[in-house]
Amino acid sequence: MVSATLSRESAPLSGRRILVVEDEYFLADDISRAFRSFGAEVAGPVGEMEDALRILHDGSIIDGAVLDVNLRNEMIFPVAQELRARHVPFVFTTGYDKVSIAPEFHDVVLWEKPVDVAAMARGLGGLISSRQM
Repeated sequence: MVSATLSRESAPLSGRRILVVEDEYFLADDISRAFRSFGAEVAGPVGEMEDALRILHDGSIIDGAVLDVNLRNEMIFPVAQELRARHVPFVFTTGYDKVSIAPEFHDVVLWEKPVDVAAMARGLGGLISSRQM
């Protein structure tokens, strides 16, 4: 039992498929690398709303997601609404204030850029684990 706990702590996203939607190339790459190091399979990363929606509709399972709030002046909320309807945990990243978040999503964890990617991965892993208990 202890080894399962330790392995979950060292790889909090092990076996999870995480959608990464981020339009800043280097941040998307950093998030993807970090999440893979925590055991996740990364869907994406993608930097456009259309690509994110395509992944959501491809029939595959998504266990969690990281969503950049503003993708090239397009707000990510349609993707967030679909994830919420599916009861898939997600977090937002943004370079803007919390004011930019639609009121229906004020309960979603917001990671301000520059993001502590490792802490975000652990936090999302915790959200996913608590949802499945």
